[in-house]
Amino acid sequence: METMEVTGKSVDEAIEIALEQLGANRDQVEIDVISEGKGGILGFGAEPARIRVLMIDMPTGLLPVSKLVLDNVMRNMSVTASSAASKNNDPQSDTVEFDIEGEDSGLLIGRRGESLKALQFIVNLIVNRKSEGRVILDVEGYKERRYSSLRTLAKRVAERVVDVGQPITLEPMTPNERRVIHMELSENNKVGTESTGMGDQRKITIYPASDKTD
Repeated sequence: METMEVTGKSVDEAIEIALEQLGANRDQVEIDVISEGKGGILGFGAEPARIRVLMIDMPTGLLPVSKLVLDNVMRNMSVTASSAASKNNDPQSDTVEFDIEGEDSGLLIGRRGESLKALQFIVNLIVNRKSEGRVILDVEGYKERRYSSLRTLAKRVAERVVDVGQPITLEPMTPNERRVIHMELSENNKVGTESTGMGDQRKITIYPASDKTD
């Protein structure tokens, strides 16, 4: 069962914050008031209300479980950000997508999306202990911007390959990023693409069509 401590200007506000962070209803939690707080005088000596919240009825289903796990992971990371289920989610699908926004959302992307990739891995690892399915995360449209830049890169490098008549190998990419490159150039009859390397060092090479083998 999930336990957390939350503070607020009042007990009611602390409860509201806790329910929002947990993605839970009032009847799914047990509330223990640690301190009702103090108003202070002219703002001096004020103390926030503090409560302990215990989840007594864990949600079921991929989307609510994923929402709870994602929000808890971000809270434990002390990240100021919030998640929302993507409008593209299909209730019949075994995959759910979340968009993350907030003050610290940029920290979740990392260099070339490595932090976002790691967060997605951790969330899926926890979710798969409680529900079946796959969770996909994005931060303020980062992935689409990244994919757009990769399409532009693919076209530019393909033109260069045709001009010089020599293959060019790109930096290591994730499977999804490599797929974007392959798809972008799939109908370009002047070049071909192939993936080489192992694991995280797997790269795409773009080569002249004359180098293709039957």
